[in-house]
Amino acid sequence: MADKTQEDGGIHFPFPFTPYSIQKDFMAELYRVLEAGKIGIFESPTGTGKSLSLICGALSWLRDFEQKKHQEEARLLETGTVPLSDGKDQPPFLSSSCKETSDTLRPAGEPDWVTQFVQKKEERDLVDRLKEEQVRRKKREERLQQIRHNAQLKYAAKRMRQEEEEMERLLHLSKEMLAEGTGTEPLEQLVCGEEELILAEYESDEEKGAAHGVDEEEDEDLEEEHITKIYYCSRTHSQLAQFVREVQRSPFGKDTRLVSLGSRQNLCINDDVRNLGSAQLINDRCMEMQRSKHEKSRAEDEKPKRRRQEHRAACPFYNYEQLQLLRDEVLVGVKDIEQLVSLGKEARACPYYGSRFAIPAAQLVVLPYQMLLHAATRQAAGIRLQGQVVVIDEAHNLIDTITGIHSAEVSGSQLCQAHSQLLQYMERYGKRLKAKNLMYIKQILYLLEQFVTVLGGNIKQNPNTQSLSQTGTELKTINDFLFQSRIDNINLFKVRRYCEKSMISRKLFGFTERYSTVPAPSREQPRLSGFQHFLQSLQPALTDTPVPHGEEGEARVPRPASPLMHIEGFLAALTTANQDGRVILNRQGSLSQSSLKFLLLNPAVHFAQVVKECRAVVIAGGTMQPVSDFREQLLARAGAEAERVVEFSCGHVIPPDNILPLVICSGPSSQELEFTYQKRELPQMIFQEPKRANQVEQVLLEYSRCIKCYGQAGGTVTGALLLSVVGGKMSEGINFSDNLGRCVVMVGMPYPNIKSPELQEKMAYLDQTLPRIPGQPPPGKALVENLCMKAVNQSIGRAIRHQKDFASIVLLDQRYARPPILAKLPAWIRDRVEVKATFGPAFAALRKFHRERSVSS
Repeated sequence: MADKTQEDGGIHFPFPFTPYSIQKDFMAELYRVLEAGKIGIFESPTGTGKSLSLICGALSWLRDFEQKKHQEEARLLETGTVPLSDGKDQPPFLSSSCKETSDTLRPAGEPDWVTQFVQKKEERDLVDRLKEEQVRRKKREERLQQIRHNAQLKYAAKRMRQEEEEMERLLHLSKEMLAEGTGTEPLEQLVCGEEELILAEYESDEEKGAAHGVDEEEDEDLEEEHITKIYYCSRTHSQLAQFVREVQRSPFGKDTRLVSLGSRQNLCINDDVRNLGSAQLINDRCMEMQRSKHEKSRAEDEKPKRRRQEHRAACPFYNYEQLQLLRDEVLVGVKDIEQLVSLGKEARACPYYGSRFAIPAAQLVVLPYQMLLHAATRQAAGIRLQGQVVVIDEAHNLIDTITGIHSAEVSGSQLCQAHSQLLQYMERYGKRLKAKNLMYIKQILYLLEQFVTVLGGNIKQNPNTQSLSQTGTELKTINDFLFQSRIDNINLFKVRRYCEKSMISRKLFGFTERYSTVPAPSREQPRLSGFQHFLQSLQPALTDTPVPHGEEGEARVPRPASPLMHIEGFLAALTTANQDGRVILNRQGSLSQSSLKFLLLNPAVHFAQVVKECRAVVIAGGTMQPVSDFREQLLARAGAEAERVVEFSCGHVIPPDNILPLVICSGPSSQELEFTYQKRELPQMIFQEPKRANQVEQVLLEYSRCIKCYGQAGGTVTGALLLSVVGGKMSEGINFSDNLGRCVVMVGMPYPNIKSPELQEKMAYLDQTLPRIPGQPPPGKALVENLCMKAVNQSIGRAIRHQKDFASIVLLDQRYARPPILAKLPAWIRDRVEVKATFGPAFAALRKFHRERSVSS
């Protein structure tokens, strides 16, 4: 496949083949958005090559940006002067690190000689920084070139790792032999291994030195220049993997420094950790292995009661030299998650941390939604958005995604379980804890008790057997909930910070893991037996399966994460501004089934930092209509000026005759078709969408088999009908190309449940906070219509997948004929819609369309 270079307005766009005209328009508009620092909403229908357009357009801009930046740097280094008069003439190609000093505001009215002196000093500082960046960049390029062209370096590093592992093995063997020869056991005040629940794990002198070496090197690594880059994010790992494969096949595949980021669950290569199963448990065990610096210093100050090393005290894949090698290997060639994991196993280096080490020097970073849209996760991953470009693909549900990430729900069962666990923990270790620890633990216990009380329960009783006198759903503002719960006098910001820094939920999980699965010594049985019984009563699903003990215990069914971990998320949500969220009290028959839920009403508060810090933001998708939600609910409220937002929507690549969208207003009996909740009746299904996600593939397989049998000699199969639910497992992300989707029938309009308390509160919030546009429905009603039409657009876009594909789209409800509804369809469908008032002409048009297409194909 030969690369072809396209030119638009003097801009060269390398492309793997001759692009469609809409792809040229897409790339040119994308280039302008990135160059001007705008926010672009891009819509390109499925099958039009959106991914390639994003790749070639964005990387062409980055190529030119880097070239201009290097030219400007060379000129500045040659002249030794930098224009700093008012900040407006400052070179736009300096990295964010170089701009920090020059952006500092100086007091007005200073004498000219002071201003000139400060300006000269800033010029010298900037030139010095440019020189340092240039040296670092040259070293990095030389290092990557060596790895790219000299395989011997890899083998030498591998031999060195093998030698170090053998030395470690012999050292540990010697230690064990020495320990066995002493004939004495150290004094035990705690159960074997229990000290890790209070103190940091003990590390030998050699391991301490290695750990400190990592810390020091990491600090230096974090100071590496974060070059201007593009952050590309999508919803799922499979979509990200597909995007990486497109980059590999593109003209930029060989020269782009790309890093794929993922969760520990996807990237961890430590089998002991991976086998925990739960994402939360994997995260916590990994964090436990990488003890924070303040815990390490505590461990150094206290003499350990036992010097025996726990088997999971340190991760063998977290070694700085190995991580450095993996980082450089990642930057040498484009790799997806699977390739990154394979490389990590070969190098015996952690792909999770190795990929993060590669972020500063990467040109393109590929990551999931949640990692970019959640500030704490972003910070933990080492992602810096200042002056960078963010591309959010598959963004039709961006608002819902942000809302979901920052909402939280806890059940009455979790509240009672966390309270019991924490109370037992405090009773067991209270005398060993500092006063501040005890203070915060008591505050958390009080919070948990009040949360149960506000639901109508009693913290001292089993939640499974508690019946609530009052049932139903109640919505509260954050402040009203705090007052009703009688916790308005507690500083939740401090409690949240304590939970994060003390890692109390991880300690608590270790405590409950020990005493709910492993019998304690006889002297501890009286105190803890009741606790064990209570834990089992709260988790009946786990007690049905016998839990092995001793050495076989490692193979037990993964336990769920500590309930306090979930509650920490709810506590963090309660620190949201009063006007931006609500608390839903959902009281069911029993306390265990009841819950407290935080509902985020203003997702813009969590998107504002992205809008503020990024050079440019691109929000893209196959079906972005209606875009008013993005403009009004998200971008405007996040601080984006109207003139900064640019919209681009392109048509489809299929010929106009290859699609037949129909609105059918009445059936064969002339009965008007209006499938409202009160009127609709579902017909008998042939194939139907399964209830379980793991059955989707089997249903699709049977559906495809029937279609392939159609038309075979002597066959009786006349085709296949697949019925599924809008917003269900088959409404998006599945390829129904060619014969798999020749006709899409949308029965009725998928309006959301208008009686939902969450939706009603959201509608009321928008009516209060957004301006009413003359001639338009209220913002709350517009939200309902937009949610409905987004679901429709996402579903009907499943059929057309490439240029030669064809399909008919039948909108089976007379309400689709209304102009405000038609206006919310994608332009490439809307412009071709035919409204049929009666069934006869509609059926004739369908028959004619498919007969002609069948002959031509």
